[in-house]
Amino acid sequence: MAPQWDDLRVFLAVAREESLSAAGRRLKVDPATVGRRVARLETDMGAPLFVKSPSGYAMTDAGQRLLVHAVRIEQSLEEATQEMAGTSGGLSGQIRIGAPDGAANYLLPQVCAEIARSNPDLEIQIVALPRVVNLSKREADLVVAVSPPSAGKLTVQKITDYALHLAAARWYLRNAPPIESLEDLREHMVVGYIPDMIFDKELDYLNETGVERVRLASNSASVQFNWVRGGHGIGIVHDFALPSARGMVKVLPEAVSLTRSFYLIRHADDRRLERMNRFAEALCEGIRAEVARLESEA
Repeated sequence: MAPQWDDLRVFLAVAREESLSAAGRRLKVDPATVGRRVARLETDMGAPLFVKSPSGYAMTDAGQRLLVHAVRIEQSLEEATQEMAGTSGGLSGQIRIGAPDGAANYLLPQVCAEIARSNPDLEIQIVALPRVVNLSKREADLVVAVSPPSAGKLTVQKITDYALHLAAARWYLRNAPPIESLEDLREHMVVGYIPDMIFDKELDYLNETGVERVRLASNSASVQFNWVRGGHGIGIVHDFALPSARGMVKVLPEAVSLTRSFYLIRHADDRRLERMNRFAEALCEGIRAEVARLESEA
């Protein structure tokens, strides 16, 4: 029996959330109903689509194969809806953005709020994760990333460069040994990433300073920033985050000045969706303008 779209919609929610209860919240139905719909779909398909694991519901090989077709159907329905509605008005519906927590905390709130103000029927969700967001499972509709992917049916667009520097709170520097060279960092409480949880080589900032020991470490850029802002140590921070914290100053800016880039990553098939193209354009323009504005104040 051919699967029904309503069942495929439930299947997609479980595949993306890896949980019956989370899928139910997303669809606004109870988990028991989600479970029954998945079981019905598995009967129709003649194969198990999920296996219960310690981390939730993981797709089987059959589930992975079905996911490709279910996403295509979802995209086709969205295209049809968009075509029937026309594109002359504002953006509408729900769009989910995945981003590393630095961008998600200090750039996207302002940018997305401005886009939402201009499009009253649009819902924007920001998924801030200290890891690579999985587009193939549709954890997000598009992703802001710090490096381009090396595989997958994806489109990549460079958004902008951004700067990072060593920084510390003024009151920390007043009560700590002087810093005149990188060697002096050995005498300081250094803040940085947990080494084995750096999910992208572009985030291995301290490797360029020669620092070998990180005494306060987190997989979150925002946690690191809060340590530095609170006067608990010295670390590398985004220039665009500095205006949000009074009393923070750059340290050894001539010796340590890093440049990284943001990229917008999308499913290649989404290029056919005018709605997504218009949102992507607005998002990229907004991020570029916000980075430039905040860095000029840093």
